Amino acid sequence: MTVLVLTLAGPLQAWGSESRFTTRATDDAPTKSGIVGLLAAAQGRRRSDSLEDYVGLRLGVRIDQPGRLLRDFQTARSLDGRQPMPLSYRYYREDARFLAVVHAEDSLLELFVDALRHPVFPLYLGRRSCPPAEPLVPRLLDAPLGMALRDEPWRAAPWWRRRCGDEPPMLEFRVDRGAAPELADRVDGSTVQRDEPVSFDPEHRQYGWRTVDLGSVPVPGAPAPAPSGVRLTHDPFEAVD
Repeated sequence: MTVLVLTLAGPLQAWGSESRFTTRATDDAPTKSGIVGLLAAAQGRRRSDSLEDYVGLRLGVRIDQPGRLLRDFQTARSLDGRQPMPLSYRYYREDARFLAVVHAEDSLLELFVDALRHPVFPLYLGRRSCPPAEPLVPRLLDAPLGMALRDEPWRAAPWWRRRCGDEPPMLEFRVDRGAAPELADRVDGSTVQRDEPVSFDPEHRQYGWRTVDLGSVPVPGAPAPAPSGVRLTHDPFEAVD
């Protein structure tokens, strides 16, 4: 089995599966609709384009650095300034880092890797105001999805590792039910989300339901290697302790 492995890191991320009206929430981990949107943007698909070949895509994510919940209160007025618009709250994950693992047909995964390295549209982490802070480091891994979630190096930033001390936390994961039998003994529960994208068409957005298994795995031993040819020595959050 081949899977696509991504690192998702940024000052702000927003992965909402239940956002409605004036409150735009975020989940504590990347959603399937968010990841599919990221891949579609990289390939240059427009919102009205078909997602038919994405059907059957399986997703697992691991919370390597949970970050904090940030609430942003927003006000707005009409373009002429006369009409006040509804007040709104938007929620973000601040200073979070995630591992995302995608399983699909090998040919489609290869297209994803090429697209993510040369994206057609700008990439963002769940919301347009949340660009990645570093390369996503897309690569293919010859391993089952569950094994990748269990064994891939820890993506947490050095300052977060220091904060964890000598007893690093268990890393929580979220995975499509049935996609990672290797982690069956690590599953603590499940939830149902309306997070299976059918269409992103603004005039008729459609999402199906999916069952997500929740669990945790121990921190793998080795740290994540820096992507080849990319310098990541500048980390502004090193100063945060």
